[in-house]
Amino acid sequence: MARAGTRQARPDSAARLRLRVRGAVQGVGFRPFAQRIAARYGLTGFVQNDANGVLLEIEGAQCGAFLAALEAEAPPLANIESVDVEQIDARGDCAFSILQSAGGKTKTRIVADAATCPDCLEELFDASSRFHLYPFLTCTHCGPRFTIASSLPYDRARTSMANFPLCPRCEADYHDPHSRRFHAEAIACPACGPRLDADVSTIVEALRQGAVVALKGIGGYHLMCDARNEGAVASLRQRKARDAKPFAVMAANLASIDRIAAPTPAERALLAHRATPIVLMRSTDALAPSVAPGLGRIGVMLPYAPLHHLLFHAAAGYPSSNDWRGAAQGFVLVATSANRGGEPLVVDDHDARRRLSGIADLIVGHDRAIVARVDDSVMRIVDGAPAFLRRARGFVPDPVDLKTEGPCVVAVGGHLKSTVTVARGREAFISPHIGDLDDAESIRFFEESLRRLLSLLDVEPDVAACDLHPDFFSTRFAEETNLPLQRVQHHAAHVGAIAAEHGVDGPLLGVALDGYGMGDDGGAWGGELILLDGARWTRLGHLAPLPLPGGDRAAREPWRMGVAALAATGRLHRARNLFPDAPLAGQLAERLRRDAEPTTTSMGRLFDAAAALAGVCREQRYEGQAAMELEALVRTPRHMAESFQLSGGVLDFSPLLAFLADERPGPREAAEYFHGALIEGCAAWIEQEARARGLARIALGGGCMMNMILAEGLSDALRARGLSPMLARAAPCNDGGLSLGQAAIARAAFETGGVRKENAACV
Repeated sequence: MARAGTRQARPDSAARLRLRVRGAVQGVGFRPFAQRIAARYGLTGFVQNDANGVLLEIEGAQCGAFLAALEAEAPPLANIESVDVEQIDARGDCAFSILQSAGGKTKTRIVADAATCPDCLEELFDASSRFHLYPFLTCTHCGPRFTIASSLPYDRARTSMANFPLCPRCEADYHDPHSRRFHAEAIACPACGPRLDADVSTIVEALRQGAVVALKGIGGYHLMCDARNEGAVASLRQRKARDAKPFAVMAANLASIDRIAAPTPAERALLAHRATPIVLMRSTDALAPSVAPGLGRIGVMLPYAPLHHLLFHAAAGYPSSNDWRGAAQGFVLVATSANRGGEPLVVDDHDARRRLSGIADLIVGHDRAIVARVDDSVMRIVDGAPAFLRRARGFVPDPVDLKTEGPCVVAVGGHLKSTVTVARGREAFISPHIGDLDDAESIRFFEESLRRLLSLLDVEPDVAACDLHPDFFSTRFAEETNLPLQRVQHHAAHVGAIAAEHGVDGPLLGVALDGYGMGDDGGAWGGELILLDGARWTRLGHLAPLPLPGGDRAAREPWRMGVAALAATGRLHRARNLFPDAPLAGQLAERLRRDAEPTTTSMGRLFDAAAALAGVCREQRYEGQAAMELEALVRTPRHMAESFQLSGGVLDFSPLLAFLADERPGPREAAEYFHGALIEGCAAWIEQEARARGLARIALGGGCMMNMILAEGLSDALRARGLSPMLARAAPCNDGGLSLGQAAIARAAFETGGVRKENAACV
């Protein structure tokens, strides 16, 4: 338990020990746990929350047994990182006490929110319990933490529960060392706690009638409707201005999920994690077609708040027996973030009425304030282990261990899928998913998230880090921080994030495959082979450039990249015939014959070109649609001879594009040949450079690594070549992980004196 260098005392037969416990140890029932084991072993002393974590003093003959129990029996939500032990003079206390929390400069942290625990669920449906059918029951083992805390140490007075004075029975539980709610800061019951605006029966009846319901939850509002009712789902799409992007769904239990999806054992285990993320799994097409149009996978989650369980209980007819909790249920709900396209999640009741009245038929709030808005986390199993697509509820603010101490860095990420990261000591704290910084509401959320992280961690940054792109809001924000500034190239940051979480501080070969990032030369990069060594990065190779006709429009209209592929393969004369539904295809082909266009090395745009040539997707209604629909078609990647060329570090898939244009295989066959070629080509490309430089560890990053076929196929191919692939696990491989990589590289640069105040405009 204790780190190297920790001073460990050998307890005497009647010693007094001072214990400093660090980690996620506040708000998890640690103090009552300590009191219980002290009572078990007849020890006196005290336990206290403070700015550094938990401080204990124990005195008696069985201090050694206490230390062993501290490690072996810690509360479910606790994460003990270290215990410093010091022997001090005995005081002869008469009892073991829980002392009032002490303030000071914060060096501890709060834990993430956790799904309702089994004990609370038993009480929720026990007619004899005072918590029977109460939507806000919680204990020290579950419930909201991060989303209700305004500051540390974690005490009720510093949460949004401060407005709810405890009734006598809750007060008694709070002070009873034998109660599961002993010092449970969010404790409440129907007599003293928060209240829901509507009856659960009213909500369920509205959902059954095809209504869209906005329901306030743990980290914000959900928009919900019946996932089997095509009319309801289509209506939600139209009102939310979300044409085709897939919706997540919530089912009552694992048996119910088996009716709508085919989860693997690993996916089932991830569903049941205490964070209850949305998990992507294969669909059985049992839901309304508009839930996830054109895709073979759906995002599924289990209920994680008492209110969610009450909805499914009501839908089952209010059974008195608990048998229903394990039985399959046909009631399945779309549960998507309550916002209009691109805006942040709604958390405030007044804001909900203002922003959601045109979307929801029924808006149901409650009077427990949400201090921090946090969306649902989204994950999938990739190469045998969980990986994030979106890191948020249930995992934030758990830190990433950077393995070494370093300066305090604030890293502001990019423009899309924004997050911010604050590095403190040896830990990096990534904010919840913020989203795209396209509007004033999102920018306010970005600023709010950063302020909150800095406040909770009680730090003053030494350095700021940002992307190279001068027009990103995040870049401009970093320039105005009055801090030394480290600009980090987009794809180096992708590789840096993986290096940081895996503890690699020496030379590392990485590939970053994604849609767009500004290169050192100002160009549109996106398929890059990078050597990273601390704060230094070198571009070793890239995908062969393709024209980028229309700039950003090419990302929204894949047919343009289809024409660009024809230009790269000498087939522009076929543009009108191959894209008859794109009236401008012929004109664009003529322009490409005449004029030089900007180019891109983007893997994302290569996906778009292949999807257009295969007739899979020629206009995108959400980011990544073409790539996702192409992936959904693949059963087994196919391999073909001479699908790529490799010369001077440039990987050219022109032969593959020519095959798709000339042979016109069907959509599934085209998707399978495309994925097979990408895997073989990228593996050969990476191996060539790895052998030349004597490197075996390979970081695989960038948004295209969200594609499970590519990520798993490439990992297998590299292992077959004797190399060791590393995927993003602690943060998303997409731009949601950029801030982590920026922070890691900026720390390395700062420690070597490479960060400076660049000019007066940055001060």
